Formats: sequence, structure tokens, C-alpha cells
Amino acid sequence: TDYYLLVTGKNAPHLKAMADEVERRLKAEGVVCYRKSGTAYSEWIVADYLDVVIHFFSADKRLYYSLEDLWRDAPRIGE
Repeated sequence: TDYYLLVTGKNAPHLKAMADEVERRLKAEGVVCYRKSGTAYSEWIVADYLDVVIHFFSADKRLYYSLEDLWRDAPRIGE
């Protein structure tokens, strides 16, 4: 994996919509999701596209898992 994206949604329908839209657009470009875990109602979805892993979180789950702290030494691109 070259990149990790951390995305925060407002609520379960918002998380689902974002994850579904990313999957739809990448699939249209020929990029298929290798593995996906979690659900919008668990407030966390992770989608593995091999080169990019995308974490979709509610604000509470993003704070709880605190992946930014885990990867604090990694270079950041945009915020």
C-alpha cells in the first residue's frame, strides 16, 4: 500500500454513500476493490484497493482508532 486515506462522514448514510461512490468511480476506471470490511452502521468501513487503503469513519470512531497517531511519522499529503 502506498497511501492511506482517512475520511470522516457525518452519519451512517453519509459513510455508505461515500464508500459506494468511491467504489463506483474507481470501478469505472478499472480499479477493483480487493477487500472491504465494516459497515456504515458500525461507523467504520475500510476499502483496500491494494495501492490505496481508504478508511471511512464517523467522527467518534476516527477519534477512537486515532490512526493519525499510529502513522504520525508518515508524510501527509493534504488535509
